[in-house]
Amino acid sequence: MRNPGLAAVLSLIIPGAGQLYNGRILAGILWLIITPGLWIGSGGLLGWICHVVAGYTAYSYARDHRVRR
Repeated sequence: MRNPGLAAVLSLIIPGAGQLYNGRILAGILWLIITPGLWIGSGGLLGWICHVVAGYTAYSYARDHRVRR
């Protein structure tokens, strides 16, 4: 069973970690690449938004797809 709360916390700490926990390897790698770029490119403004979106997407995927395959 996937834990949606754990997926969200992992992605809030390290964007992409929650997606990797969910088994979404490509999505996790993309978050790991995109988020630092937005932190640097926008001076931090878009980095916070990216963190929140990464956490929400990890949470919602884990909530909707409870069983690992």
